[in-house]
Amino acid sequence: MRRRVVVTGMGIISPLGIGVEENWSAIINGKSGIGPITRFDTESFPVRFAGEVAGFDAERYMGHKEVKKMDRFIHFAVAASDYALKDSGYEITEKNAERVGVQVGVGLGGLPAIEKYHNIYKERGVRKISPFFIPMVIANLASGQVSIHSGAKGPNTCVATACATGTHSIGDAARLIQYGDADAMIAGGTESVITPLCVGGFHAAKALSTRNEDPEAASRPFDKDRDGFVVGEGCGVVVLEEYEAAKSRGAKVYGEIIGYALNGDAYHITSTSPNGEGAARCMKLALNNAGINKNEVQYINAHGTSTVADSTESQSIKSTFGHHAYDLSISSTKSMTGHLLGAAGGVEAIYTLLAISRGILPPTINYNTPDPECDLDYTPNQAKEVNITTAISNSFGFGGTNAVLVFKRLIN
Repeated sequence: MRRRVVVTGMGIISPLGIGVEENWSAIINGKSGIGPITRFDTESFPVRFAGEVAGFDAERYMGHKEVKKMDRFIHFAVAASDYALKDSGYEITEKNAERVGVQVGVGLGGLPAIEKYHNIYKERGVRKISPFFIPMVIANLASGQVSIHSGAKGPNTCVATACATGTHSIGDAARLIQYGDADAMIAGGTESVITPLCVGGFHAAKALSTRNEDPEAASRPFDKDRDGFVVGEGCGVVVLEEYEAAKSRGAKVYGEIIGYALNGDAYHITSTSPNGEGAARCMKLALNNAGINKNEVQYINAHGTSTVADSTESQSIKSTFGHHAYDLSISSTKSMTGHLLGAAGGVEAIYTLLAISRGILPPTINYNTPDPECDLDYTPNQAKEVNITTAISNSFGFGGTNAVLVFKRLIN
């Protein structure tokens, strides 16, 4: 019999702010975190806006020398994990450290450092490359540094599944607890790649919105006039615990992970499978894993990227839920944060859990013109108070990788 897993702590950094309360206030008020890029000169770029994190100072969470040894995605991971552990009240000690693990993934990793040190090498030569360059950019150093900073000595792994990274990380970490490999896990996703190559590369792939004149309205999932996604950065981390242990220490619980599934489209490097077949299979697998009927789900935090794939996701939801799809409340919080890539699933899991625990469903902002192919309830422009118990969070990534988590308000 698998053990129950609950979420007892959260840490979040996003274009909407730093910390859970700042993020949630922005989310329920429909605030956009999108604006002009300040990280580099965009004068020659066809896309000049993104979802940047403002006001983040890594030295609040670690020493100056440590900051210089890490790229920004690792800074985010350490900071968000620190917030999540403090929020949970979970103390890692010499006695329990080997039963506490870390699984914080990243999609693209240390691209800023790669670009920086490539330029240094070209301009100043090989001897000017930092000895910390490789640890700055390796994907698993997010988990590695969180482990070092927290003292967690249990499973220490890294998922890198593009836009599904955060969701896979949380789901895989939950399974480690369910099957006895750990008693608690620090899990989520992180990303910070607002760089010339990233923005230029996604634009070359014709994936980005070009609404330079109105950045806050650029991310418009499910709207007929959507024209691409908006690159963002951030980190979402949760603390997962075995239910009985959390209960015995009197931990507050945001919700229980009752289902998880992952699969592949086996179709295309960037496009989703026709009619959302792979995503639909993944949602059905997650519901089966949760042991619930499809009619028990009340809310979906959609992948909803503001691209042509939104209509495919809508099709997959209808294929999964049938007539019940029209009774569901759906929203894409990417309308406010932009697409946080490897961090998206972690951040959106937190928003989903807050929706369950606080009874408020986030809106999809910038929804003005309905798309006939997207004919469900996307919670347009205004949050709504709804008492829900069960919700899912969808994440789908390049390469046809899919992940779905099912959350439920804790029932003893």
